[in-house]
Amino acid sequence: MVRCERVIVVEGRYDKIKLSNLVEGTIIPCGGFSLFHNEGKKREIRTLARQKGAVILTDSDVAGFQIRSYLKNYLADCDVVDAYIPDIYGKERRKARPSKEGKLGVEGVPGEVLLRALQTAGALADGAPRPREITRLDLYNWGLVGGADSAARRGALLARLDLPENLSPKGLLGAVNDLCTREELAALVEELERP
Repeated sequence: MVRCERVIVVEGRYDKIKLSNLVEGTIIPCGGFSLFHNEGKKREIRTLARQKGAVILTDSDVAGFQIRSYLKNYLADCDVVDAYIPDIYGKERRKARPSKEGKLGVEGVPGEVLLRALQTAGALADGAPRPREITRLDLYNWGLVGGADSAARRGALLARLDLPENLSPKGLLGAVNDLCTREELAALVEELERP
């Protein structure tokens, strides 16, 4: 079992149960969209995030990104990092049918994928976040944002990096800074341009 000093914020209790078997630390289920109206839960998360820092680990579907965005705005004055799980299609064992988008949530992905996501974000006690050397201008210059075919190029990069397809350009910037150096990303973008 690995240790996480930051509070890990997940969507639901099954996500918490899954992570509790992998990570030693504080794991808070936010209750999905009910968080938007639950002042007590928001205060609890903010208090812990101010004390310890936070890592947000939500599902890679549209709902997960809406909850992540809400939390990022709410915790803007706290030290928050994002951990992303890749798009893995399937159905959780406890559910009768797949989710609306057909993607596995935090509770359904393999444990090693969750640990890799937390490690990449620099959220584990033995991990350290990478310095932020890639800028939005770099993404623009590489054709990943602001261009006619930037969405397609960004999609190809997201698939190559095993990141969720719903990741915004701002989210991509944070993720690539966690995953690679500027030189590594430049090489990867060049590789994607080859036929």
